[in-house]
Amino acid sequence: MVFALAGSAVALAVALTTVASIAGRAGWSAPIQGDVEITQLGIALAISLGLPWCQLRGANIVVDFFTQRLPERRVRTLDGAGCLLMAAMCLLLAWRTSVGALAVREAMETTMILGLPMWWAYASLAPGLALAALVALVQAALHFGGRPMSRLHGSGPG
Repeated sequence: MVFALAGSAVALAVALTTVASIAGRAGWSAPIQGDVEITQLGIALAISLGLPWCQLRGANIVVDFFTQRLPERRVRTLDGAGCLLMAAMCLLLAWRTSVGALAVREAMETTMILGLPMWWAYASLAPGLALAALVALVQAALHFGGRPMSRLHGSGPG
């Protein structure tokens, strides 16, 4: 939940920055320099920090049209496979953003307007992605083991 709260705070800061920049542009012809860079970096960070909470709560989009009539055991197997795929994707992204951060840091690449080190953006994405992968792996184990998901989803004891 700490990651999700941090992501929410970042998204709020980006929103306030955008409002201030638009007001400055409209009222005084003085937008915040680098507002687009701040928005791009901030929203990417907010999404990566919110992803673990979304996975934990089962809030990702699920298309269950074809599985509605399947037995629970088959649905849990499919859900477990989906969790494994989610974990694999998040692990791959966490790994590649970490490698990318090192490469961009070595190249000393910066943003165009503010001159911020680009490796900060890459490096900040990895923890949220890694935590989302961990959550998905635990969920896969629960699905495959036939254990209750209620503890993970926060819907009570189970």
